[in-house]
Amino acid sequence: MCAIARQNRAPSRRNLPGGRGEKRLELNERSLSERLERVAAHVPVGARLADIGSDHGYLPVALMNRGVIDAAVAGEVAMTPFLAAERTVDENHLGARIRVRLASGLAAIEPADGITVVSLCGMGGETIRDILERDKNRLSGEERLILQPNGGEQPLRQWLMENGYRILYEELLREHRFYYEIIVAERTGPVSYSAEELYFGPLQLRERSPVFLAKWQRLLQLKRQTLANFAQARQQVADERVQSLAQQVRWITELLA
Repeated sequence: MCAIARQNRAPSRRNLPGGRGEKRLELNERSLSERLERVAAHVPVGARLADIGSDHGYLPVALMNRGVIDAAVAGEVAMTPFLAAERTVDENHLGARIRVRLASGLAAIEPADGITVVSLCGMGGETIRDILERDKNRLSGEERLILQPNGGEQPLRQWLMENGYRILYEELLREHRFYYEIIVAERTGPVSYSAEELYFGPLQLRERSPVFLAKWQRLLQLKRQTLANFAQARQQVADERVQSLAQQVRWITELLA
């Protein structure tokens, strides 16, 4: 299923101008993109935030300037965005309250940070899942996870379920012609979601917002065309792949019926 699900993927952060989809000339720590504003809305007042893959540090700086968070860590694995985040923090005179660290994934978090919220935004869902899995020993289990994957939502939800995280909130929005999801989860103990809930999102499946239905109407057309292409392909397509896609088409058709 995961290979076929790539049809739904928005561009990765590295393919978007300004990272996370922001247009550098228009958006900064004072004027966040719609997606980052929606992410910011789920950060509780008084939180201690770890923004992993912080890019220019816009999210933690904006939240600090608004008086929402008490402290933050901005983590970056690459030197260029690390320096950009440092510059944003320094220009806002927040170096004492926002630590910018060059580290891979959750390795940016130290026990003394007392982190209560972890945000991972603008990456593929599988990448977010892999970061969480690799470094889950750095999580206390008390943190709120605010995740904004660019595609790959199903395997990310699978990881959350398998690790005892209940999805508290889901949002789907359209920005610059692409659909993006925001998933908020907290560890509560054993949780169970059906295959359809993992695929569509348990809360989105229940609410069925207009933007949610529009997204799946579009994807249904694409997936049907892919099935037709498989049937006409000169080289045989693996039966497992065909059956997975056919199952998705059935689910979406039932959803929209």
